Amino acid sequence: MTIDSLAPPLRAAQRLVPGLAVAACGVALAVVVSSFVPAIGTLTGAVLLGAIAANAGLIRPSHAEGLRVAGRRLLRIGVALLGLKLAAGEVLALGPAVLGLIVVIVAVTFLGTRWLGKVLGVGEGMTLLIAAGFSICGASALVAMNGVREQSEEDVAKGLGLVTLCGTVLMLALPALFPYSGLSTAGYGIWAGGSVHEVAQVVAAAAPVSGAMAIAVAVKLSRVVLLAPLLALVSMAERRKATVAGGTKPPVVPLFVAGFLAFAAVRSTGVLPRGVLDGALFVDGLLLAAAMFALGTAVRFRALLRSGLPVAVLGLLSTLLIAGLAYAGASLLT
Repeated sequence: MTIDSLAPPLRAAQRLVPGLAVAACGVALAVVVSSFVPAIGTLTGAVLLGAIAANAGLIRPSHAEGLRVAGRRLLRIGVALLGLKLAAGEVLALGPAVLGLIVVIVAVTFLGTRWLGKVLGVGEGMTLLIAAGFSICGASALVAMNGVREQSEEDVAKGLGLVTLCGTVLMLALPALFPYSGLSTAGYGIWAGGSVHEVAQVVAAAAPVSGAMAIAVAVKLSRVVLLAPLLALVSMAERRKATVAGGTKPPVVPLFVAGFLAFAAVRSTGVLPRGVLDGALFVDGLLLAAAMFALGTAVRFRALLRSGLPVAVLGLLSTLLIAGLAYAGASLLT
């Protein structure tokens, strides 16, 4: 291998540096912000900071390639590593009734949101992103779904803005409604974990109710478990469409979904030392935050305002649907 043969890869790598450096700065700032305001969370903070940077004119054309890598490749690595959060024992400890309820909540919210999108006239791709994000785990699920069926950057940005806004409203509303809900502490944990969009938002929503945190987080992570089968099902549906249309078929199980399942299996064995696991999850948080910052830079506030009433109504109705389902299930089980 000669020096001349190394020149093109080196130049390509150099073009990534400005964008990746901006993303790294955004992640560092998001970590600082979330340490002062834990309810925001690093991922949500990264999305918001990316949007602010873009709308303030701080993102330059030279940043584009690095941000594109962060928003795609780093994202898929981060989603795969999410599997390390899931231990089968913790999920199974919830019991068959709660696990069945979680499956019903996710399935009905996902399918119901897609039906509502058709009724409201929202595009199929946009509806799919919202359905995934609102039923599973917020921004991470939304962008993971975009990895299976890619939409425009503007649609992804609109979806991220909507899931962040609706999740924040739900995070604030549930603790305020708890005294009037008639739910036990365990029931409230199921309600919060079964409906709030982001993991950090679930923690913030459960914290004001003493004793609700553990079950809320366990229920939330059980929703995250359903991310892999949901993505696989959508990928298979896309393969069938491609077969009919004669287009390129996506893989039955995308590589990052297979990675998610593999890391979940490793975590469930208990072979990873606590220090290694914590370090891997810390790195995963940074990778996902970098991806969220990059995706946030595609958000244009004017475009969000122009996205129209149907998309906003879809987000509101999907939020009400999942909150209502989780409340009804919690009332029945506790």
